[in-house]
Amino acid sequence: MKILLINNQHYRKGGAHTVYFNTGELLEQHGHEIYYFAMKDEHTLPYEYDEFFPKAIDYRELSFLQKTRATKSFIYNKEAYKKLNEYIKLIKPDVAHVHLFMGGLTISILEALKENNIPVVHTVHDYRLICPAYLFLNGENEICERCKKGKFYWCLVNKCSERSFSQSGILALDAYYREWYKKPYNLMDSLIFVSNFAMQKHQEFELPKDVNCSVLYNFILNLQTYVPNHQRGKYFLYFGRLSREKGILTLIESVRISDIKLKIVGTGPLFEQIKRIETTNIQVLGFKQGDELNQIIRNASFIVIPSEWYENNPMSLIEAYAFGKPVIGADIGGIPEIIIPNETGFLFEAKNVNDLKEKIQIAQNLTNKEYEYMSKNARKFAETHFNPKNHITALINIYNKLINE
Repeated sequence: MKILLINNQHYRKGGAHTVYFNTGELLEQHGHEIYYFAMKDEHTLPYEYDEFFPKAIDYRELSFLQKTRATKSFIYNKEAYKKLNEYIKLIKPDVAHVHLFMGGLTISILEALKENNIPVVHTVHDYRLICPAYLFLNGENEICERCKKGKFYWCLVNKCSERSFSQSGILALDAYYREWYKKPYNLMDSLIFVSNFAMQKHQEFELPKDVNCSVLYNFILNLQTYVPNHQRGKYFLYFGRLSREKGILTLIESVRISDIKLKIVGTGPLFEQIKRIETTNIQVLGFKQGDELNQIIRNASFIVIPSEWYENNPMSLIEAYAFGKPVIGADIGGIPEIIIPNETGFLFEAKNVNDLKEKIQIAQNLTNKEYEYMSKNARKFAETHFNPKNHITALINIYNKLINE
């Protein structure tokens, strides 16, 4: 089968991008012919067909005047439409699997695929289809659903994107364009949600009932190579993006005045602020990857995921379980679906410093036997729910159904 994978970026920028690459590798392992299509910038990984990649624009780096001039391409990328049409004629894919596309490739690529009669599968990694700023957070970092029923002006009023009028205004315009002129749902054949919570939230926001939907958790590529460590480590660990929605400041506050050792791995908008908070018991390690990151995870005690947005199916939790590391997670979004309290970890009330502090202390006080029990349960959960064999079977069934139809 020829499968075209589409994503805004062709490098591992975050969790969705990791899923994009892992999906391609998994499909190749099972004998399928894989092609990629993305935007091109200085970070783009080399690819034999990257001459078809449209040029990327970092709208966040533009001045207000430049953003105004670039608004049209942010909403509808004509270059992406043209180049994808040319690319399709060359490779002739059987199906297209779209990951992130809004604010980059835009809805234009869905039109190109539909015009060429290519079945379209879309993995919904965030909430951009129903929330202009995709996080369901307003400018004050509070959960907000005021854009329901097409009231996207609230994104501008509340400065939901980076507390910026210009950035929030462009996102609101993009949402109105998709609502009034080009509904993405009409250009997609199947939606894959990575959590039951995400699917239910989209259904609350008037997801058409005739849209083909399924829930398929993210997976661990080459799970058999992840050697679990069922021994308790000497520190708690956060690894991931350092940004407002991730709750990292809540985590720091919960351990700041204590003897709990916390390691923080990652980079992002809050990195410099967090680096200045570093104390004797809080170590900020910056960006890590590969074997170095894997060893940091394997040697931890618990992984902490203090998210303050409707987190879907975080790769950090999935990777933690693969290494047999139990997780302390916020009770928000899709996280409660994959943490079994007292079995694979603990849940705490999102944004509640005292509750998180209490759960960390409970975790710290576990006996070695209790810890090993949780660790083995975490690994077992990964083998059952994040297994690549199960994932590929479900994915190919979705593709085949669309092709046959």
